[in-house]
Amino acid sequence: MEYVLKTNSLCKSYGGFRALNGVSMSVPKGAIYGFIGKNGAGKTTFIRIICGLQEPTSGDYVLYGKNNTDKDIVKSRRRMGAIVETPSIYLDMTAEDNLKTQYRILGLPSFDGLNDILKLVGLENTAKKKAKHFSLGMRQRLGIAIALVGDPDFLILDEPVNGLDPQGIVEIRELILKLNHEKQITVLISSHILDELSRLATHYGFIDKGRIIKEITANELENVCRKCVRVEVTNVKALAVLLDELEIKYNIISDKTVDIFKKINVSKLVMLLSKRSCEVISMTERDENLESYFINLIGGVTYE
Repeated sequence: MEYVLKTNSLCKSYGGFRALNGVSMSVPKGAIYGFIGKNGAGKTTFIRIICGLQEPTSGDYVLYGKNNTDKDIVKSRRRMGAIVETPSIYLDMTAEDNLKTQYRILGLPSFDGLNDILKLVGLENTAKKKAKHFSLGMRQRLGIAIALVGDPDFLILDEPVNGLDPQGIVEIRELILKLNHEKQITVLISSHILDELSRLATHYGFIDKGRIIKEITANELENVCRKCVRVEVTNVKALAVLLDELEIKYNIISDKTVDIFKKINVSKLVMLLSKRSCEVISMTERDENLESYFINLIGGVTYE
C-alpha cells in the first residue's frame, strides 16, 4: 500500500508537558483519514508539525517519500493544503481576492484555475461580497478554497465543521467527498464530531494523551462494532454492579445510560434492578457507533 504520510515515534514536549508521546501512524494514498481524539489529546500539535509550523522534539515522519529532515521536504509540503485551527482569510477581501493573495504568496505565475476553485467550493457567485459578510459555512469553504491553491493532492483539515449549522456541515461533507472522489485528493480530518466523521472516513486513527491507541479502516470498524441494547436507568452504578455480577459486557455512556452487549431478559433485568432501587427509564436496541467505540477504546466513563 502506498502512503502519503508515515510518522515514527513522533514526540513534542513543551517544558515538562509532552503533547505528543511516540505517535506512529500511516495515512494511505486516496484515503479520507479521520483523526479522532478529545480536546487536548494532541491532534492540532500533530497537524502543526506535519505542516512544518513546529518541529518535533524527537521522532520523524515521511511525507511523499521525503523525511522531515531532508532539504527536499519543502517540495513535499507544496503538495499539501491545510486549514489549521481556523481558516486564514482576509475578511475585508472578496473570495476572489483572497485566492489571488494566496496565488501571490505561493509565487504562482498566473491565476490559472482560480475560477475553477471558486466553482468547486460553491463561491463562484459571491462577486464583490466581502468575506466578513459570509456565513460561517461560506468562510470555511473559502478556507478550503485557499488551501486548494497550488493544486495539492493532500489536504489537512483541522475541525472543518466546528461551529457550523446542519446545512453548513452537509455542504462541507459533500465538498470533502467531491474532492476525494473526483480530484483523488487524500484528506486528513481532525474532528470531535464523530457522527459526521463516520459519514466520510475510510480510515481512522485514535489518539489519546499524545499516543495513537488504534488505527483501523472503516470496513474493519464496521465488523467489530457490536449490536447492543442501550438502557437508561435512574442509577447507573447499581446497573453496573449488577452487570458485573452477571458477567455481562457493557459500556457506560453517561450518568444515566449504559450500552449492554448481550441479549437480555427485560423482565428479569427490571426485577433485579428494582430490588436495588433502580428503575429502567427506556431501552433501545442499537448498533455500536463510532462514538461509543471511541469511548470504549479510551476507557469510557468510570465510577469510584
